[in-house]
Amino acid sequence: MQFNEFLGQLANYEPGKDIEVIAREFGLKKVIKLASNENPLGASKKVVECLKANAHLAHLYPDDTMSELKFKLSKHYNVGENQIIIGAGSDQIIEFAIHSKLNSRNAFLQCGVTFAMYQIYAKQTQSKCYKTASITHDLSEFRALYEAHKDEIKMIFLCVPNNPLGECLDSKAVREFIRGVDEDCLVVLDAAYNEFASFKDEKKHLNPAKLCAEFSNVLYLGTFSKLYALGGLRVGYGIANEAIIKAFYKLRAPFNVTNLSLKAACVALDDKEFVEQTLQNNFTQMKRYEDFARQNGIKFINSYTNFITYFFDECLGQGVANFNASAAQSGANFSTDLTQHKANSSTNSSENLAKKLDSTQLANELLKKGIIIRDLKSYGLNAIRITIGLKEENDAFFDEFKPLL
Repeated sequence: MQFNEFLGQLANYEPGKDIEVIAREFGLKKVIKLASNENPLGASKKVVECLKANAHLAHLYPDDTMSELKFKLSKHYNVGENQIIIGAGSDQIIEFAIHSKLNSRNAFLQCGVTFAMYQIYAKQTQSKCYKTASITHDLSEFRALYEAHKDEIKMIFLCVPNNPLGECLDSKAVREFIRGVDEDCLVVLDAAYNEFASFKDEKKHLNPAKLCAEFSNVLYLGTFSKLYALGGLRVGYGIANEAIIKAFYKLRAPFNVTNLSLKAACVALDDKEFVEQTLQNNFTQMKRYEDFARQNGIKFINSYTNFITYFFDECLGQGVANFNASAAQSGANFSTDLTQHKANSSTNSSENLAKKLDSTQLANELLKKGIIIRDLKSYGLNAIRITIGLKEENDAFFDEFKPLL
């Protein structure tokens, strides 16, 4: 059977490895997953009770108006219900956006290293991709590329904070950048991790109500997968002006989010105690990863997310020379402190580099020990991304990782 030729140019997204699959493959009784940025606390007790209470509805099609969750989101963000679209994860809203704007005659703009699904979905439309040379969000590079190809570029992705690196632009810088973008160019603000960034630094906070009031071409993306621990239920949303949302609805299939998912999301949004517990655990444990990296000569980016990225050599992909230049505006300062390591550190930077640590090899060795992390070699980086876990999970990571250095 013959398929459309463009399919040959598409790559599949590589999700994090499954716990049960790894347990079977290596004959392990216990596996710790620190690869997919899932909430280590698991779903909140209130959500679990909600799922139990509503399990009898599983045979029914969901309320396709999604009115209850729309109402709660509209109050949460102070936007109109007609400004909201809900999808099976924010990925689906990305798909709606791309298929509403991109085609073989135009282009989109993104960071040098960012969420892989932007390019995967965009290639389905055969649209052209422009990337910054810098691996992080250097808005001067974004501006230069946009101005040079303004007639082509109809969509810009800003991942705030950025996945898989963790750096985050200040909201002020984001607004200033959007002011220089033509109204016919859709600016997608992927805020999947913005609650984490806002908790760490209020200057990173994106306010979709204010953004949509100021700009007619902004799409704000949110998700229940990370902070709210509903990754398995697939609930995300987009917030924009009504004209954009109406266009997206023409691409949405009916009943795209299950009734159990919608019920759980409503409960999760109201569970403030669980949210606070998640954020406190994340940044308390994040500090341990930062300290470990400094003690062992490992480069890392100051992360505003629920993960941290470790780099293992000087070859960080195209644009690393531009990294420090863009660091100030993106919050992406490389933390190395290579001249400030403790004298008693058992592994220093020069020893690490001499051993030529390889991210794929490290990830595979950890798999054998029952620890799943994310190898970033597919992004052109000799680096790993580690989801911040519970204390005991992080203890296990350090115990198994240290001997590999």
